[in-house]
Amino acid sequence: MAADLTPILAFLEGVHPYDNLPRNELEHVASSFRRREFSEGDVVYAYREPLKGIYLIKKGSVEVTDQNGALVSILGPRNTFGERGLMRDGLAATTARVTSDTVLLELPADEFRELSQNEPAFARFFNRVRGGETRTDSIATMKIADLLAHDPVACTPETTVAEAARKMRDAQVSSLGVTGVEGQLEGIVTVRDLSSKVLANEMAFDTPVRAVMTPDPISLTPEGLGSDLLHIMLEKRIGHLPITDHGRFVGMITQTDLTRFQAVSSAVLIRDVAGAKTVAEMAAVTAQIPQLLVQLVGGHHAHEVVTRLITDIADAVTRRLLALAEAELGPAPVPYLWLACGSQGRQEQTGVSDQDNCLILDNAVTEEDMVYFRQLAKIVSDGLDACGYVYCPGDMMATNPRWCQPVRVWREYFDGWINTPNPEAQMLASVMFDLRAIGGTGVALFQQLQEDTLAKAAKNSIFVAHMIANSLKHTPPLGLIRGFATIRSGEHRNHIDMKHNGVVPVTDLARIYALRARLPEVNTRARLVEAEHAGVLSHSGARDLIEAYDLIASMRLENQAHLARSGRKPDNYLAPSDLSDFERSHLRDAFVVVRTMQSAAGHGKGPVS
Repeated sequence: MAADLTPILAFLEGVHPYDNLPRNELEHVASSFRRREFSEGDVVYAYREPLKGIYLIKKGSVEVTDQNGALVSILGPRNTFGERGLMRDGLAATTARVTSDTVLLELPADEFRELSQNEPAFARFFNRVRGGETRTDSIATMKIADLLAHDPVACTPETTVAEAARKMRDAQVSSLGVTGVEGQLEGIVTVRDLSSKVLANEMAFDTPVRAVMTPDPISLTPEGLGSDLLHIMLEKRIGHLPITDHGRFVGMITQTDLTRFQAVSSAVLIRDVAGAKTVAEMAAVTAQIPQLLVQLVGGHHAHEVVTRLITDIADAVTRRLLALAEAELGPAPVPYLWLACGSQGRQEQTGVSDQDNCLILDNAVTEEDMVYFRQLAKIVSDGLDACGYVYCPGDMMATNPRWCQPVRVWREYFDGWINTPNPEAQMLASVMFDLRAIGGTGVALFQQLQEDTLAKAAKNSIFVAHMIANSLKHTPPLGLIRGFATIRSGEHRNHIDMKHNGVVPVTDLARIYALRARLPEVNTRARLVEAEHAGVLSHSGARDLIEAYDLIASMRLENQAHLARSGRKPDNYLAPSDLSDFERSHLRDAFVVVRTMQSAAGHGKGPVS
């Protein structure tokens, strides 16, 4: 071994991930590093400059800034930098400047790529994509497109019931989609319809299917999850569910199709909620959510699947409470729509959630009718609280008269927030842009309001600027000296808040992208994906931010599952000291990506890179 390699080799033996390399490989890597000296103020590389490799600090300090000059990190000995840009497109994602006389070890790009390809431990250290495969052995987490057993079998509304029966017999199916122009779904007809409506009532065999079909049935899209199927079938007590793509009938899934799959626990909880006769029975079901969280996280399900399944339970509880309220109060005097915002609206609930909701009423509602809806709101809100979805501390609930209003008032609210974006308007708009319909009889009440509001908001540059500024209030918990800015006092001292300083900064960014592109999606990850498709977020920017969000959200859920396993109530506070060096490094890198994207948004960049 060359004498001048001995100091480098000794240094690398104490630096992760080099300390995990076989001895012969470590010696080879040591010989590949180039020793470079810099004086205070020297620039190692500038933003978007081609990178020669990655850099390891042997002595001194390096200041890293983003494309807008905002400070990201101050790095010291044993810290690595430059890998993010090298792994993305070979161009620097930041600017690195030394702040004192510094010695760097430069690992050439080709050597870095070869190590990443041949040494799994080395590759894992630098790969920010969350580890662990998403389970696909359960129907709940499979795509509906993968569950369709055969090509769609359909008839027209004018097909006779006799012809429909023969078609079912020949295709060996128990239902048909009833389609109109260009295959648009108009209804479904089942064997049960033919038995109970045609034969039992001695209808003529030339009766058109239109007379006995179920019109405008509930349907799902191929991109939905198997859990959607299970939850709707169990909650609505239906055995046939048509699948549509932009309204076009593409297949049917029945309970028989699902017999070869085993339903996960979330579907059982949905079933129990749907059959509950009292709030107490529902509360007994929701008390099992922490255990469900443990099972789902332990099964390596993706975070967006875990939160979706948990949110589906909250949706079912809400709809069951609405049904119980209507059973007690009688039918609603006018059409209404119950909507959720916050984490339930975004389908991102975890093991700890409060309630955020509102009521949109038909414009025909009278003051006398409002008594009914105030009572309905109280029954549902009290029931949610009893089931563990505690009252919103900010009173963002349908029990607040402000959030129980006809469509015309809601339209005035949104117009006012857009035209006069003061701090309260920014806060309220941020919450209300995450609205999602949960239950009620006025499904159409929100759709046009949402479309009009997104159009107006996107056109108002002043409002967008205020919303961007508001979105930057929550920042990742980054300490400057290669650590975390933890909470300094109180019950959660030396912890980081994985909600307000972890996922919320990404949620806020995603909302801005959705606003710019007028996207109706409210789920954070879906917004990021669609923002890339719409061109408001570049491919590389979307990939970095989605990977960072996946890691942050997953670690938040893993921490909650850990608390639940140990018998404690899940919360959002994580102690960095509980993480390995590997986990701390990756979590901090994810926070750096988020801060960089916030900086780009704050400086009014175009499609964020």
